Amino acid sequence: MYRPASPIDVDDGVYRSRPPAGQTPGGSQSRRTLLARRLVFATLVVGTLAALAAAMLAVLAHGGVGLLDGVLFTAFLISAPWTVIGFWNAVIGLAVLHLTRDPEALIAPYARRADPAAPIAGRVALAMTIRNEDPARAFGRLKATRAALDATAHGARFDVHVLSDSSRPDVIAGEEAAFAAWRAALADPERVHYRRRPENTGFKAGNLRDFVEGAGVAYDLMIPLDADSLMSAETILRLVRISEANPAIGILQSLVVGLPAPSLFARLFQFGMRHGMRAYTTGSAWWHGDCGPFWGHNAVVRVAAFRDHCRLPVLPGGPPLGGVVLSHDQIEAAMMRRAGYEVRVLVEEAGSFEENPPALPDFLKRALRWCQGNMQYFRLLALPGLLPVSRMQVFLAIQMYLGAAGWMVFILAGALAAILPPPATDAPFPKALALGLFVTMFAMSLAPKAMGVVDALLRPGERRRYGGAGRLVGGALLEFATSTLIAPAVAAAETIFMLGLPFGRRVGWDGQTRDGYRLTWRQAIVGLWPQVVLGAALAAVLALAAPAVLPWAAPVILGLALAPAFAVVTALPGLGAWAARHGLCAIPEENDPPAIFAGLVDPAAMPPAGRPAGAMAAE
Repeated sequence: MYRPASPIDVDDGVYRSRPPAGQTPGGSQSRRTLLARRLVFATLVVGTLAALAAAMLAVLAHGGVGLLDGVLFTAFLISAPWTVIGFWNAVIGLAVLHLTRDPEALIAPYARRADPAAPIAGRVALAMTIRNEDPARAFGRLKATRAALDATAHGARFDVHVLSDSSRPDVIAGEEAAFAAWRAALADPERVHYRRRPENTGFKAGNLRDFVEGAGVAYDLMIPLDADSLMSAETILRLVRISEANPAIGILQSLVVGLPAPSLFARLFQFGMRHGMRAYTTGSAWWHGDCGPFWGHNAVVRVAAFRDHCRLPVLPGGPPLGGVVLSHDQIEAAMMRRAGYEVRVLVEEAGSFEENPPALPDFLKRALRWCQGNMQYFRLLALPGLLPVSRMQVFLAIQMYLGAAGWMVFILAGALAAILPPPATDAPFPKALALGLFVTMFAMSLAPKAMGVVDALLRPGERRRYGGAGRLVGGALLEFATSTLIAPAVAAAETIFMLGLPFGRRVGWDGQTRDGYRLTWRQAIVGLWPQVVLGAALAAVLALAAPAVLPWAAPVILGLALAPAFAVVTALPGLGAWAARHGLCAIPEENDPPAIFAGLVDPAAMPPAGRPAGAMAAE
């Protein structure tokens, strides 16, 4: 029988005593308290789902329940959990942040063990994984992070490792030239390393696995970085100090926020993400506790534990659903916790940055890569020894994409139901119940972002960093509207992609488009024509057979039919530059730039028009 390893059983020179009875591995939280929180959360989610399901069944049962009603009900049950979980995470998070005296004591008691002035005891590797990225851009981010660390008294404890899987000759030459120039300018070049693999075996996870089994053995901790990662010295030192003060923590990360973006699409997206993150993650950390998620980068990872316990399995069969695991991070988190180490999220949104896709096609390309990887998790749900909360995390990673497909099926089945003859019954249709259910689900879907806006409004300093309450609320309303329109296009793309997975459709890991560019109509239509066809067909059918339904279906129809137009307009360089100049959907770092941005980020900058889209590379 599989027995999960415990940190106290590993002879790595770290652990010397067992945690107090009834405590998490690090001894900072009561297991009973966490169990009570998880039961409360499960009760809220299951109770809400039961009430919503009962209401939906009552609406569908009007005139009897048929096959189509069964499809609608099943699709609703698949799509609703993600919305309900997000709602309760956000509500709990907002309550913890503003209705408790000491939020940190509730969700991050381990953080208080760290002395903010303590020296860094171990050796730490900054490990950036790259593949066919712009070398100047990636090395620039890394140089800024290293320079910030060297400006402190602890820079000598950190080494840099650039882990390249690049395959394009021009990119490889650029990487080698950038590395040579960097080392030549350093007084201590032995602290900067570059390694390129001839084959990207295992994709990004394989790249990092190669490091921890090779040069990484010399380090106590590592900080995996993506090509678009940027971290301040203050944040890195805080995370490292907390990790060193809590040897039972195997993975520790703070919130990763978007860098200022010149593209209007990226500005809208990351503005919404910013508000959908803090309250939501606070609520999830309240019940996740020591079984947190992992985002794969901008985190402090205990090297020996990761090397010994987080080797990903190779799934039976070939791609896209077999072979190498594409989405590695959540499985690594579950395996780290299985080994007896805690996985924690420090709910702070300062000093850890990434870039977001500049246009809708690039966003979809990334989403489909994640979708393929998460669908592989079906074969990993039964991994032996996973803790219940970790197994739930794996399931939720699957459900995030299944929920989108369920929603799309529900929309199409609902349109079919609207054009069929009404049931032969004298009972009045429960209009009030149907409308109430629609409004409830829509409001719950917006709750994480709405709670985030409320959180920012309740913090005077944060309001000022957003440019005032008016700018914050105005930007939020614009983002709510655009995200409502973009959701059908994204759900349709993910649904079509999932239908193709059993037939071999897949994506891979390659360089991503980071800079804004002028998206042409041809590029937009080539990538988004299925959405246009689906939206036009839906509009035509409803207009002919059920025109009364058109107002209710308008957001979905417009989001689908106008997807190329939305993509082209939100990628326009001039419009993005105008939005940046006027502070439209500006994040706090644009109004109050941190020191790490000096000479690196210019929110108003925009590369020349015409850069290729890097559009969805599905095979």
